[in-house]
Amino acid sequence: MMRVITRDHYLGERLMQQVGFADKELDQSVLEIISQVRQNGDDALYDYTEKFDGVRLDTLTVTEKELREASKLVNQDFILALDHAKENITRFHEAQKEQSWSIYHDDGRLLGQQITPIEKVGVYVPGGKAAYPSTVLMNVIPARLAGVKQISIATPPQADGKINPHVLAAAHAAGVDMIYKIGGAQAIAALAYGTKSIGKVGKIVGPGNAYVARAKKWVFGDVAIDMVAGPSEICIVADETANPRYAAADLLSQAEHDEQASSICITTSESLARAIKEEIEVQLGKLDRREIIKKSLANNGRIIIVGDLNEAFELVNVMAPEHLQLMIQNPADSMHMVKNAGAIFLGNYSPEPLGDYAAGPNHTLPTSGTAIFSSPLGVYDFVKKTSIIQYGKNALLSASDSIITLANAEGLTAHANSIQIRKDEQDAATVYHTKNN
Repeated sequence: MMRVITRDHYLGERLMQQVGFADKELDQSVLEIISQVRQNGDDALYDYTEKFDGVRLDTLTVTEKELREASKLVNQDFILALDHAKENITRFHEAQKEQSWSIYHDDGRLLGQQITPIEKVGVYVPGGKAAYPSTVLMNVIPARLAGVKQISIATPPQADGKINPHVLAAAHAAGVDMIYKIGGAQAIAALAYGTKSIGKVGKIVGPGNAYVARAKKWVFGDVAIDMVAGPSEICIVADETANPRYAAADLLSQAEHDEQASSICITTSESLARAIKEEIEVQLGKLDRREIIKKSLANNGRIIIVGDLNEAFELVNVMAPEHLQLMIQNPADSMHMVKNAGAIFLGNYSPEPLGDYAAGPNHTLPTSGTAIFSSPLGVYDFVKKTSIIQYGKNALLSASDSIITLANAEGLTAHANSIQIRKDEQDAATVYHTKNN
């Protein structure tokens, strides 16, 4: 199950794993699905839903009747929890909103940036091994705050052809416009290119399995995407002050996502490593998804012994984990040492599930080491930025010689001419004015 290893052993394992990002068979399957959806539209979606989800649908769209029925199937405690999460997520993301701006210069130049929301966004919500109403809130709320006019959700149906009622309740609370009963690569293709029933969007966001991730990668360019998400990850940095029961519980919480999830603990204490390993074995027997957790821990669960915290943070920055918990003394004092992480959780009472559901920051985070160059999902992902440039006559003339010189250096004489004709016209006007005065 959970193995205790050294830093060098882990780096050796990591090097061996760094082969192709996806296999050829997966890509071939995904490309075939995308091609069929583009050619056959709704017919392909109905066929793939029957093939992969085991249900023949009458319609691809969730009806008002289904929404009303779903509201009766969730209890009041869930609604209250949903409202609590929504309030915190909204408050946090409100702070991310950007405004258009401009700067006027005395010489007649006006320079600025215009912020414009993307008009249509599609959100993918997984529905295979579990239902994720929290994903609805985390993806829809920032899009709504950004000003997106039309937000659609695609999520796979259950065996009865319906969508999980908790997901529908979250969609209603977040203000979703359309809900489609489709999953997998076929859902990504439908959102990217449109069909008779599915509206084409400008951007697709949300996590999914390997087929969804590869489909997003293949449609990127025809449509924008948030990121290509891999399996979920947690890394805990723990010293002798960490509570082993808490650390074990947090590692287990991430491992239950799926068999490929990664649960890593880096510690300076051999005794803590042993205690965490023992706690995992004790707690595992009480958990519903223990078979998934066992496979996850066997595949990607590790407790790594390091010499000191400097060595621990060096390893963290190589891993660039999706979720990083600092279960160490005075964790805020060490936060500056973290260069690469999707989200940082400080102390024994800031477990990763807090961020998944209720704290407010987004839980759609970079995985598979992409935190080296990318960020959590936010309001900024749902807007476009347009540069604004206005020069008056005198401002352009003062810059004309530099522009002409640079354009000619690049061999772009038509660019130079665009400036030169304005300069010549002004020079001629100046000569005419001088002669006649």
